[in-house]
Parts: sequence; structure tokens; C-alpha cells
Amino acid sequence: MNQTMICKCFLIAIALLLAGCAGLQIPNLPHSEPEERQVIQLIDYAQRIATASAEEQRRELSASNQVFARDKDAMSRLRLALLLATPGASVHDAARAASLLEPLATSGDAASPLRSLARLLYAQLNERMSEQKRASQSREQLEARKEAERTLREQLEARKEAERTLREQLEALKDVERTILQRGQESQPRRK
Repeated sequence: MNQTMICKCFLIAIALLLAGCAGLQIPNLPHSEPEERQVIQLIDYAQRIATASAEEQRRELSASNQVFARDKDAMSRLRLALLLATPGASVHDAARAASLLEPLATSGDAASPLRSLARLLYAQLNERMSEQKRASQSREQLEARKEAERTLREQLEARKEAERTLREQLEALKDVERTILQRGQESQPRRK
């Protein structure tokens, strides 16, 4: 057999092996198909909320808060967090969204589609908040530099004004001195 034939046979064997494993149920792992559907529903929800009007977003926030107050399960927690995490939404509150996601994202429980989504959103929110904090600090530093430059310009202008005043006073003193010298020369008798 040539090498191409061996490669094809190997690929076919792997494909058959994977097809056979796809139907296997591992007894210790929970069946996560319902959670996969919930994740898809949450993604659809996030897309719908992102394009909703500000009024619709506020109504949805009210409804989501009520659902979450009654039942603090993963689905209601993620739904509310998605709404609050939507960039540009009228109800955007990244800090609250992160606090809602933290228990799901940081738990050491077995991986599930809902927890994976929570971890992804939590990481993105934290990164976005870190970037905003860095940007805010940069803006504050820029404002501080501008203020320092303005103060230095004002000090420079004040010193220039003081220098002009001193020059004018010096010129006035020189004029006085010249006048005194002229009067002194005029008061002396002239030699014949």
C-alpha cells in the first residue's frame, strides 16, 4: 500500500470511530442538551435586546428583575446579566452584570454550557471594565497635564509681565539718572 492509501484508511477509521462515539452517553456526565438549548435562547435574547428600543429595554429590565427576584437560578441570572451587559443599552450596568455573573463564572462546578457562557461574559465584562478604567485614568492624567500646562503658561505670562514692568522701571530710572546728570552739568560753571 502506498502512503496516500494508508492516509485515507486512517482518516476513514477516525471518522468511523468519531461517529460511533457520538452516540455514547458517559454515565457520570449530566446530559446537557437542555442547557445547550438555553444557551441558544440566551444568545437569541441578547440579539433581540441589542436592537430593542430604550423603552423596550427598560420594560425588559423590570420584567427580568422580577423574575430574578423570584427565582435566582442560572437562567434568570444570565438573562438579567445579558441585558445589563449589552453595550449601548439604555439600561447598561456592567458592574451589576459582572456581579450577577461572578457566582456562575467562578464556581468550581463541572463545566456546563450555561457556566461556559457565564465565564465568557464575565471575562469580557471584566476586560471591558479594565479598559474603561485605564481609559478613564488616561483621561484624568491628560486633564492633569493640561491643567499643569495652563498653570505654567499663566506663570510664564506673569513673569513676562513682571519682566516688562522691571524694564520700564529701569528705563524710567535711567531717564531720571540722565536728567540728573544733565542738570548737574548745566549747574557747573562753564570754563572759558
